[in-house]
Amino acid sequence: MTSFGKVVEYSAKHPKPANTTFSYGTAGFRTIGDTLESTLFRVGLLAALRSQSKQGKVIGVMITASHNHERDNGVKLVDPMGEMLQQSWESYCTQIANAETDDEVVQVLTSIAQTENIDLSITPRVVYARDTRPSGPLLQAALEDGLAALNANATSYGVVTTPQLHYFVRCLNTADTPVAYGEPTEAGYYEKYGQAFLRLVDGRSQPSKLYIDAANGVGAPQVRKLADTLKSPYFNIEVRNSDTETLGKLNIDCGADYVKSNQRQPAGMSLEPGSRYCSFDGDADRIVYYYADENGSFRLLDGDKIATLVATYLRDLVSTANIDDLEVGVVQTAYANGNSTSYIKDTLKLPTVFAKTGVKHLHHEAERMNIGVYFEANGHGTILFNPSAVSKLQNATPQTPAEADAIQRLWNLRDLINESVGDAISDMLLVEAILICKGWSLAQWDAAYNDLPSRLLKVVVNDRTIFKTTNAEQTLTSPPELQDVVNSLVAKYPRGRSFVRPSGTEDAVRVYAEAATRTDCDQLAYSVAGAVFDRAGGRGERPDEFL
Repeated sequence: MTSFGKVVEYSAKHPKPANTTFSYGTAGFRTIGDTLESTLFRVGLLAALRSQSKQGKVIGVMITASHNHERDNGVKLVDPMGEMLQQSWESYCTQIANAETDDEVVQVLTSIAQTENIDLSITPRVVYARDTRPSGPLLQAALEDGLAALNANATSYGVVTTPQLHYFVRCLNTADTPVAYGEPTEAGYYEKYGQAFLRLVDGRSQPSKLYIDAANGVGAPQVRKLADTLKSPYFNIEVRNSDTETLGKLNIDCGADYVKSNQRQPAGMSLEPGSRYCSFDGDADRIVYYYADENGSFRLLDGDKIATLVATYLRDLVSTANIDDLEVGVVQTAYANGNSTSYIKDTLKLPTVFAKTGVKHLHHEAERMNIGVYFEANGHGTILFNPSAVSKLQNATPQTPAEADAIQRLWNLRDLINESVGDAISDMLLVEAILICKGWSLAQWDAAYNDLPSRLLKVVVNDRTIFKTTNAEQTLTSPPELQDVVNSLVAKYPRGRSFVRPSGTEDAVRVYAEAATRTDCDQLAYSVAGAVFDRAGGRGERPDEFL
């Protein structure tokens, strides 16, 4: 039986900072990197325990803070199929991270083991990796102490993207089974997704060069390895913002979050009409595309645009394949642009549902669909084929060459996507394959629908916990009567829509608004923000722009 006897000894090397509270949220733990040493040690303990609770299946640990500033870092656990950690274990993460003494750490471990009825004689298996942040090696060493304290069979994958670690975990746990996902190596990752891409585009016209902003993060070396593996004119790329050595460059004035938030190209990218561009974020799990139109104006193709492109292509393939009861659906959040939702419902005639903000919520909704497409507007998303869809494809009996080709393309698409998590590299190959198969430019893709003008604001408040929502975070239930005020403001503007939701990380609320014109949109956003500030405990000086 594994004992917790070594835990106190190891834990003493990694004391918890005084007067600091840690919280495990949708993105795991995330804060200033040099405050996380004790947390990483304890995550190592918990990862080992999680593996034992899953009868020795491999659990993943990723050290990253994604699109955050370089000084930040974070960590999250990956469950056996490459999915996010089961929500019921998030509270265990928070509990152990905040244990004040070494003995209390042991008490928390003991309590979890008893509550979950865990067989401590099972050898834990854990794999881990990190991104390029300078605090990564120190935090990795703390994690390794935690794993050693519980005698885990632990393997480092070094510096890789977050989605690659998710992929490795899924591959390791499905090896030698009917649902084997691939080889759990970097080479296996490039081979699986690269070859699926080439099968889809074979015989088509070759695309123009794609300029990739890699946010000066781990996506830069990894996407170059893919290009070296493929050696194909169908994957003609040039990587910019690829400096992972110089301190202070990660995500600064570049990356998917910067481009999406600022509606402009990143540093190091001069846009030329007719050329094609995309941006990853710091750990390469988000992607957005963009281009300059004939007037030189910046045009963004965000997660909503990716979702509609993918849904259109899947709908057409499913129609051609002529398989009974095989359906495509789309999952969005309240942040999805209203015109994208209208396009999916009214033009594509596909079912769409709203989920709460956060990848795990979209993922769970997509699992309920035959073929579920989910993308957050920020560019994080993927496609899921549920077991029913896989069975229908396996049992399909095509009657024509066109049906056979469509079925094969659906299989190739499934091989092309990382079903465990949103993956900028895999999603880039997906978008590229669809555009090549359709023979579309970015402008042709963009022309499907026009986004409504939108605005996202932050209102600092005294207590975000008083804000309660329903209807996938689109409607306030508390504070009382505030939703009535929002409704009355929305009613003043054609195509108006606005919602208020509490931040998950700070005492602030987010106000989203959209309307038919930029002027109306901004007036609506600043009016709702003003109402929130005045009626729900705005903190500090009232911003001048609030109406």
